[in-house]
Order: sequence, then structure tokens, then C-alpha cells
Amino acid sequence: MPNQNDSDSNIHALLIGIDNYSSTSLFKSLEGAVRDINLVEAFLKNTLKLPTERIRRLIAPNREDTVLLVARSAHEPEPTYENIVKAFTELTEAAQPGEQIYIHYSGHGGRATTIYSDLKGEGQSDEGIVPMDIGQPDGRYLRDVELATLLKRMTDKGLVVTVILDSCHSGGTTRGDYAIRSSGETDTAIRPRESLVGSREELINNWRSLTEGIHRTAWIPVSRDYVVLAACRPTESAYEYSVNGKERHGALTYWMLDTLNTLPGTLTYKALHDRVGAKIQSKFPSQLPMLLGEGDRAIFGTNRISTHYTVTVLQVNASQQRVKLNAGLANGLDSGTRFAIFPFNTADFANKQKQVAIVEVTDIEASSATARVLAEVEGGIGVKGQIEPGAPALLLAAPTDLVRRVRFHDQKQLGEAENELPTQALVDQQKEALDAVRQALAGNGWVMEVQPGEEGHYQVALGKNGEYEICIGMPIKNLNPPLMFRDAAAPREVVQRLVHLTKYQSVQELDNPASELMDALEFILLDQNKQPFPNPSNITLKHGTKAYLRVKNTASQALNVAVLDLEPTWQISQIPLRGNNAAFYELAPQETADIPLRFTAPEGAAYQQAKEMLKLFATRGAADFRWLRLPPLDHVIEKQHEATRGIQSAFGKLLEAVGTEPNAAPVMTRAAVYEPDPNADWVTKQIQVTIVPESLLPD
Repeated sequence: MPNQNDSDSNIHALLIGIDNYSSTSLFKSLEGAVRDINLVEAFLKNTLKLPTERIRRLIAPNREDTVLLVARSAHEPEPTYENIVKAFTELTEAAQPGEQIYIHYSGHGGRATTIYSDLKGEGQSDEGIVPMDIGQPDGRYLRDVELATLLKRMTDKGLVVTVILDSCHSGGTTRGDYAIRSSGETDTAIRPRESLVGSREELINNWRSLTEGIHRTAWIPVSRDYVVLAACRPTESAYEYSVNGKERHGALTYWMLDTLNTLPGTLTYKALHDRVGAKIQSKFPSQLPMLLGEGDRAIFGTNRISTHYTVTVLQVNASQQRVKLNAGLANGLDSGTRFAIFPFNTADFANKQKQVAIVEVTDIEASSATARVLAEVEGGIGVKGQIEPGAPALLLAAPTDLVRRVRFHDQKQLGEAENELPTQALVDQQKEALDAVRQALAGNGWVMEVQPGEEGHYQVALGKNGEYEICIGMPIKNLNPPLMFRDAAAPREVVQRLVHLTKYQSVQELDNPASELMDALEFILLDQNKQPFPNPSNITLKHGTKAYLRVKNTASQALNVAVLDLEPTWQISQIPLRGNNAAFYELAPQETADIPLRFTAPEGAAYQQAKEMLKLFATRGAADFRWLRLPPLDHVIEKQHEATRGIQSAFGKLLEAVGTEPNAAPVMTRAAVYEPDPNADWVTKQIQVTIVPESLLPD
């Protein structure tokens, strides 16, 4: 259920649904677009109690659909190009700053030869909404350049904008009981060049300002100023189908409303996207919904809600015994890794009573894993409720080879040296203090006490002031505030810090040097003039230095890439590629992305020489690396570098893009059959940087 605290009176809605494309042979008429709009309108009125006068509808039912024709008011304008532009303009004028705009479009998406060749280049395409009168002699698309300006006018006024696009703008055909909301062709017809949205100069200038240095992954440029939930990526298809065996609906709209109507509590767009995506992927593996913008914003609200990044359940078998997760080898998983599955939209993952099931990974691929549901686990029953696609799965224990060992050093002597204690009382209290941490280690899944004959990764000891020390060779500095052994909560917090360090170093060590993709990507750091550094294996930069991170796909296929920043504060953040801070960025063959960065050292004497690692992950499939992100070890510190255009908030996880049709018969072949190596489908690369004050740089 959406947040209704601020939704009753400040929402304006524009709903556009087009089934009737009878005036053109390029786009086949649909059956579910108007039905989508009627369902959305019913939700707005019945659930949000939105007054009729705040809802604008433009619908075009098929002429033979008498039920939907009757539902259309005689006074409602049809969704022609002119009427759609007019509706956007009137909506912008009517809404007041701070109010919300909700736009829902169900119909065809189209691609046409660009009429902005001076902006996009000769031979390129425009994409956008297909009005019902596209088949008329003067028929026009509402093109991406126009739509961007219409939305910019709204956000410039201070309106809070949400756009739902249940359509696609790539290839497809109609088959069986499914329809794809696109013609599958690029329209090369000569069409009017003038726009009713604005002057050509305004449209071009707005587009340039919005897209400078940013790659479009939808019809409109990525922006923090609005939320966009699109049915699919640009190269994919958006389906409408008979969900109940009778009436067609857009897959995105149907599962969006199903989620809003059946799930309690305040949802974020990220949570909505997770469940909707999983539901769609279980039916149409080739349709991967996209979420752009403020994914942590409450649905039909203006407040932001902090989110806990977890793995997502993509599929559940009928017997509730096996699940598919959207993480795999590239995320550091291995057979035997265990997850706790929680109900959809869970906010409190510390409450074990809310766990629905415990699962254990059995089969693993580069970007996904299959896990079995455990009937019983230590400490209780393994299954406590129904598992559904979209549910969050929280990692319980690290893969065996990522578990770290800790040694407790309780043999410090009395003295003034660095490794000695200043009072006999502290010497005598060492064992008691460290035994408390030993007890707190139980059940954390990531850190265990070193066993005889094993090497330890960390050492915990008592410091000169009665504080706990965590050592990796030498005591780690800047562990603030100090954890004093007399504090009852300190042992548990020491374990939390050890787990944090373990996760950080596990991400550091993720590697796949034998991958087939090793030579498919160029990953280098360039200076502010976009020239390579003299010694790329030993880059030392002064505080405040600007640079460019270059990622280039030299392969013949698109790759999904993400770049994590392993910061000296033990924080792991994600660097947005071309302004897109989604779970991954689809890097086209031969595409190059240059990301502007500024490096700064954290405050504090411990960071006089700060080590920072930029780590690239690339997969053929759709892996999600958001759950690898970590906050700083001790306290919230401003991000240590930022893209020149600003780091954007999380857009939410994208979901698995690879799969097979349910119940599809296997393809038989006489060729030799072999089990493909999932390690071939992912790769990592990394760049180490040292950041120092200018005064410490060598001459």
C-alpha cells in the first residue's frame, strides 16, 4: 500500500491508453492498453481517493470493443499528438510547486528516423510515444526530445514527477496470446518537423543540457528530478498478455497494480520494481523493467526511505523447494552459501522472526544461483511462510573460502612499549575482555576464531587505554569511537567491525583471471587531459586531483558493467557510469564511457596516504552488485570522490535478464554437449590509487 500521508490532495494524474491504431499499418492495434488505464484510474480513485477532477484521461479503445467504448466519456479528448501535448501543458500549469505529477502511458512505443540530425547525427533515430493519429498524413510521434522538454518544464516548476511507460521502442512481433507494444521497425517516412511543444532551439538546448555526458537508457535522459519505471530496456520488448486467460493487460501495469493492491506498508519505487521485475521475468525472460531516478522515494509520496540492499528472489518452483537468486560467481557466491528470505518490503532485517525461509546455494552461474530451501536449520525451522518472486534474500554466511579467522592476543606485558600495557590492571583484564568477544563471535557466519595450525587474518587485543584493538599487521587507526572493554555492547560491536572488514576484503579479492572476457574491456585511469598516467600500476595523486575513468567494451557483444569504489574509510560505493547509477550499465560493443572523478583524502592523520581501489565488474548476464556496497567502518563520511555532475542516489536493483521460457522443450542436437563454464561469463579489473596531500608528493 502506498504512503497516503501526503497523497490525498496533491497528486495530478495524466493517463494515456491507446489500443486503436487502425489508421496505420505500421502499428497493430492492441487489446490491453485502455484496460490498463481503467485499472490505474480505479486505483487512484478507490485507494488514493483522488478526485476525478485531478485525473486527465486520453484513451483510444478499439472500435469493436463496445465495453471500453462505453467507458470512454464523450467529453474526453482522444490521444492524438496535439491533445497529448496539450494535456502535458495544462497539467504543468495546473499543478503547484511541491505537488506530484503521475503520468502513465500504455500503448505503442516507436522509433523513427531522427528529425534532429544536427543534434543526434545523420542516420540516427528518435524514440517516443506513438499517438493514435500517427497514420494520418500529418501524423507525428511525441519524440524523446519533446518529452524531455515537457518533463523538464514540470521539474523546473518544482513538481515531483513520476512516469510509468508500459511500452517498448524496439523490435518485436505479435505471437500467440501475447503482443509486443512496438512495430519492430524504424519508421523512415517523412514527417512534419515542427513541434507543438516548443521552438526547435528550445528543444535542442534542453536536450543538450540534459544529456551532456549522460547515456540514455530510456526514451528520456536519466535524471534525479523524476522517477521513471519503464517496461523494458531499449533493446527489449514490452509484452501485453492474458494474465487470467481472458483479458489482456500490459505486464508492467498488471504486476504494478497487483503489488500495490496486495502488499501492506509504505513501498519505495525500488521495492515495487524488485517485485514487478521478478514477476515479469518469470513469464518473459527477455523483458527487463528499468527503474531510473529516485528509487528510494515512497510511491505516491515525497519522502525518501532508506533501503537495505539484498539479493532478490527471481523464481520459486511450485513446491517452494528451490529458488533462483540474482547473484552468482561474479558476486562472490559459492555452493553452500546461505541466505535468509524475508517477506516482500521488509525494513527490519535484524528481526529473525520475520524470516520466511533459509536457503542454501546448490548450483551457481556467473550472475545467478539456484538454492534449495532447508527444511530445518540450526536453531529452528527452515520454512516459516510463503516465498514469492521479488522477496529479499539476506546473506547469512560467507562462502567457505571467504570466511576470515581472528586471533585473540591476551599476552601483552606490563611496560611502555607499543605492544605493552601501562598498568597491571589492564594486563590482568586481557583474558576477560577477549573472552567476551569470543562469545560474541557465535553465529556471525563471516569471522571465526583461528584454530591450531591456521593463519589468522585479524588480531584482536586490548589497547593502552582499555580499548579494543583490531590489527591487520598493525592496529587499524581511525576506529572511532573507541570501543572500551568495560562497555557491555563493545564485544558485539567489535564483531560487527570484523564482519565489515571481512566483507570489504572479500570484495577486494574477487577475481577471475581466467575469464574469456579479460581482454574484452579497457579499464584505465586518465589525467584531466584524458592522457594515461606515466606509471598506471603506481598512480599517486594529490588531494583534489581531477581525473577520468575510462571503460571501453572492445568485444562484439554488449556487456553489463558496474564500477565499485573501495574507499580508504572501508566504505564501498558505486560510481555512476554516464550518470546511470543503476545496478549495472549496458556497455554496447565498442562503446567508451569516460567518467569524470575528483579524488580527495579523508580527514584525519591516519589518511595522510590514503589507498583507494576502483574495481570493475563485467558480466554477460545481469548481475546486481548493490548488495556489495558498505558504509564507512566507523561513521558517515562524505564520499571521497564524486562525478563532476554529482553522484546520484540509488535507482534500485535491476533484475535477472537471462532465462528460458517456462516448460520449453529442450533443443536436441547431434553436436557434442558440454557443460559451459560459468566463470567465462564474468570478469573483474581494478585500479589502485594513492591519494596524498600536495606537500607529500615527490619533486
